[in-house]
Amino acid sequence: MDSRTLLSYLLPLTFYVNAHLTSAAAADAASVKEPPKHLPPPPPAPDPKVNQLDSQRKDWSNRYGALHTFSYYIFKIIDMITQYRVLQLYNALSELCLRFPTVEPTSEPLEVTVDDKSDTSVTITWRPPKTIPANSGLDGYTVEITKEGTEDWKVANEDLTVSCRYVIKNQTTGDRLLIRVVAVNPGGRSPPATIADPVLVKEVGARPKVRLPRFLRQRYVKKVGEKINLVIPYSGKPKPVVSWLKDGQPLDSKRANIRTSDRDSILFIRQAERGDSGSYEMSVKVDDFEDKAAIIIQIIELPGPPASIKIVDVWGFNVALEWTVPKDNGNTEITGYTVQKADKKTGDWFNILEHYTRLNATISDLIMGNTYTFRIFAENKCGLSEECAVTKGEATIVKEVIDYKPTPFVEHDFTEAPKFTTVLNDRSTTVGYSTKLLCSVRGCPKPKIMWMKNKMILNNMDNPKYRMISTGGICTLEIRKPGPYDGGEYVCRAENTLGKVDTGCKLEVKKPLHADTDKDE
Repeated sequence: MDSRTLLSYLLPLTFYVNAHLTSAAAADAASVKEPPKHLPPPPPAPDPKVNQLDSQRKDWSNRYGALHTFSYYIFKIIDMITQYRVLQLYNALSELCLRFPTVEPTSEPLEVTVDDKSDTSVTITWRPPKTIPANSGLDGYTVEITKEGTEDWKVANEDLTVSCRYVIKNQTTGDRLLIRVVAVNPGGRSPPATIADPVLVKEVGARPKVRLPRFLRQRYVKKVGEKINLVIPYSGKPKPVVSWLKDGQPLDSKRANIRTSDRDSILFIRQAERGDSGSYEMSVKVDDFEDKAAIIIQIIELPGPPASIKIVDVWGFNVALEWTVPKDNGNTEITGYTVQKADKKTGDWFNILEHYTRLNATISDLIMGNTYTFRIFAENKCGLSEECAVTKGEATIVKEVIDYKPTPFVEHDFTEAPKFTTVLNDRSTTVGYSTKLLCSVRGCPKPKIMWMKNKMILNNMDNPKYRMISTGGICTLEIRKPGPYDGGEYVCRAENTLGKVDTGCKLEVKKPLHADTDKDE
C-alpha cells in the first residue's frame, strides 16, 4: 500500500503532516520537521520522555522510555475504521513511519435464501460470514444478480449494505435470476455465496408452511415392532411440492411409505426397526419458497446383558462386585441394573438390588458357610434385558472356627462360722401360759444348737417342760406352762468346726391378775 493511500486514511481524521517520500525502498516512511500544529504540545519535563497522543483521548501521556533530547517524541493516531495504529513519529530524526497491518477478506456469507417475492422484486436474507478478521473487520455486502443462462453479473446495490436483508427491485415479471452475495472489507471481496436454484420473479399466492404437531416437536420414541403412522398437515398455494429425506438422503421405499394429499403428508412404517431411527425432514416448496420440519424418530428395544461381571473381594459376610456397561444399550440410555444372588444349596435366585445405577456394588448380610453365585440384568425404557451376566466364580462365606476355652470351674467355698441372723429378744409371759423363744442362725457345716438357762444346759430329754426345735436355721425353745421359777436368762449357742456364737435374752414370768384380786378379797 503506497503513501498516498495511507494519507487518504488520515485526512478524515483532520491530522495534517508535512511529509515527503524519502525513497522507493522506504515507500511507507516519511520525515517531518515538526509535529502537527493543531495538537497540544507535549508537557515540559526535566527528564525528556517520549510522549504519545491517543486520537480518542486527545491528550499527551508519558508512556515510553527516556530519549536523549526532548525534541524526539512519539505519537500515534488510532484509525477510527480499522482500529489499528496507523501512524507513529519516532527515532532521533523524527522520522514518520506509516505502518498498516496485513488485511484479509472475510469468508463467504452464510445461508442466502429468498425471504419474499413480488412481480417486480425479490427479497433475500443471509447470515454474516463465519470468519471475520479482527484486523480488517467487515465494511458491508454487495448483492449481484444475473439472468439464468448468462454470466453477466451486475451489482444490485450501488452502496454497500450492512444489513443481512436486501430487496432487489425493478425486475421483470417471469425472469429467472441467479443471485449471490459478497462480503467486502479492506482486504477485498469474500468468496460469493450463491442461491443454488434460479429465482422466478413472480408473486406467490400463499407461502408453504409445515404445521408440525406438538408431540412431534420433541423426540418421537417407539419400540421395535410397533407401527409408525405420522400425519403432518401443511399449507401453500399453489399446491406445494412435498419431499422427504432421512438423514439427508432420500427415503427407502421398502421401509417407509409416504402418502401425500392436498392437506397433509403421512409417514407410515408397518413394523419399526432400529435402522428406522434418525432425523426425518419434510420439505414443502412453492416456487422459490420452502419450509422444512425435522422429526427425530428413535426406535428402541431391550438392552443386552452387561459385558462382564467379576467378584472383586470377599470378606466377612460381604461380597464386592464390579461389572461393565452392555455392548448393546437398545438404542437408548441404560436406566439401571438388577442384581440377583443364588445359594448353591437351593439354586433359587433372589433380587438384591433393583434399578441400581452404579457399576459396582457391595452385597452384605450373607449367610456364613454358604456359597453364592451372582448375576446382573441391564435395564432401559423397554425393561430388563432378556439375558444376564453371571459371575464365573463363586463367593464362599467362610465359617470361622471358634476355639472355645471354658473357664475352669472353681467350686465355691460355702463353709462359714455360725452367725445369728435373728437374735433373741427379751420377753415376758404369764404363769401357766406357754411361750416360745425364737432366733435364726446360719453356718456351714450345719451348726449344733444348744440352749442354756442361767448358764445351765437344757436337755429336753431330761426335762419335758422344754421343747427345742431347729429346722431350716430357725431355732425355737418352747417353755410349756412356765412357773414363777422359769424366769431368767436364756442363751442359744450355735457351734460348728469353724467356731461358736451365742445370743441371749431375759424371760420374765408374771403372776396372773385374778390371783392378786382373790388375795385382796
